Amino acid sequence: MTVLASPRRTPGSTALTGTGDLARLAVRRDRIGLAASVYVITAAVAGTAWTFRKLYPTAAGRAALAATGGSNPALRFLYGRLSGSSLGSLTTWRYGIWAGIFAALVAIFVVIRHTRSDEEAGRLELVDAAAVGRQAALVAALATAAAPILVVSGLLCAVLPLVGLPAAGSAALALGIGCCGLAFTGITAVAAQLTTSARAARGIALGALGVAFVLRGVGDSAPQTGAAGPSWLSWVSPLAWIQLARPFAAERWWVLGLPLAVAASGTGLAFALADRRDLGAGLLPDRPGRATASAVLRDPFGLAWRLQRAALAGWAVGYAFLFAICGAAAKGIGQLFGTSTALEHEFTRLGGQAAITNAYLAALMLLAGLAAAGYAVSVILRLRTEETGGQAELVLATATGRIRWAFSHVVVAVAGSALLLAVAGVAAGLGYGVRIGSPGSEAATMAGAALAQLPPVVVLAGVAIAVFGLWPRACVPAAWTALGLVVAIDLFGQVLQLSHWIGDVSPFTHAPRLPGGPVAAAPLLWLCAVALAAGAAGLAGLRRRDIG
Repeated sequence: MTVLASPRRTPGSTALTGTGDLARLAVRRDRIGLAASVYVITAAVAGTAWTFRKLYPTAAGRAALAATGGSNPALRFLYGRLSGSSLGSLTTWRYGIWAGIFAALVAIFVVIRHTRSDEEAGRLELVDAAAVGRQAALVAALATAAAPILVVSGLLCAVLPLVGLPAAGSAALALGIGCCGLAFTGITAVAAQLTTSARAARGIALGALGVAFVLRGVGDSAPQTGAAGPSWLSWVSPLAWIQLARPFAAERWWVLGLPLAVAASGTGLAFALADRRDLGAGLLPDRPGRATASAVLRDPFGLAWRLQRAALAGWAVGYAFLFAICGAAAKGIGQLFGTSTALEHEFTRLGGQAAITNAYLAALMLLAGLAAAGYAVSVILRLRTEETGGQAELVLATATGRIRWAFSHVVVAVAGSALLLAVAGVAAGLGYGVRIGSPGSEAATMAGAALAQLPPVVVLAGVAIAVFGLWPRACVPAAWTALGLVVAIDLFGQVLQLSHWIGDVSPFTHAPRLPGGPVAAAPLLWLCAVALAAGAAGLAGLRRRDIG
């Protein structure tokens, strides 16, 4: 049923009536995630500045790092161009763009959640039936997304000078990150008006972010050949504007007007589009489905694959692209790390071996495993989404049992994680192998190194199944908290000087660090046993408890 665009009005109401109440409700719903986002972005940027001060205490060391990093096209693709060798310039180079990406992700997920997701679920129809203005939900979503981004900018303006960076450059970097987030707030608001599906709208916004990253990467990695060369592509990307404002190096404040213009125009267009469509409808026409279902959908495993295949394809493309670039950066990585003995020690610790190139590649595979665990957890938690959304009841009303329904998603999670790890290994091996002249052998070696991370990934998937079956109401925060603790232990455990028994909590601690590290079968078998036990407990709990 199509719901008309004009909701019921009470005397004296306007298009923005109820905006404050909706905004407070949105903040309450997302308070934990918003607070965590503010902390992570602020701590990452400030921590990077502090780390560079410790790793490169002398101007000569910073100049060597800037010369080495600036001459590596793969690193320029990942991090952008350097505009100097000061601590501030190095901080902007290392984390400016990525902090902008994280701010954009906050904007994308918050805006879609409180606009298209609520509309798709029918919550906005209930809200609009009350004394709430037509544009109130969109304004509340934009305000909820903009608030943490502005808080991050304010905190960075205050914190970065405390770690020794100039105030003007700190403000330029902080405002660049914030303005980038606001630009994608406007872009996402437009995407939310285009489709009837939250997943499709989120895909459009994330696609725009991916295009911005690629354009910036191509422009930054290209040689400076003048206006006719590909370096001009950097000016097309909102992510590049953070560095093009030149924080800590003769700031160009006018560049910050570019993302603000994108934010303003996107917001204005979103309001105009919202007035032209019906509630629950999108401006892009829905693609008609097939008259008859595919034979694959007769089985719960086929249904699980159908639900997850688009997300898996997106993850695989991202894996191939990112790890190919990171693998290409492995050639010459020793020269880069050689500029700081402390940095070299940190990477050899993370990679678990002394050879710096192997340590770097092993660290990449660890990161691939942690990200694949995130994918596996998201697939498992789709079970809870289907349960609370009522789709699970429709499936279980057929001849499909609970265990078979849940196990179908487990199979997709494990098989998809294995595929992602294989893609990461092959891509990194090809990226590195092409630069050293042996792509075939390196691709095979790195594929094996990546798949060695599958057992710990399966352990975290087993934990997600266990909490879903035994503790369904808290399964989403519990599963993501477990993954977050593992990430913190593996990436920061030794830096924080945590005791070894805390490090042993992470399943990735027991996986081999390949290439170059030793391989033992016993830890891998124990990891598989733990995963099976956790998964079996979760499935047993699901069989006994009520659905919904």
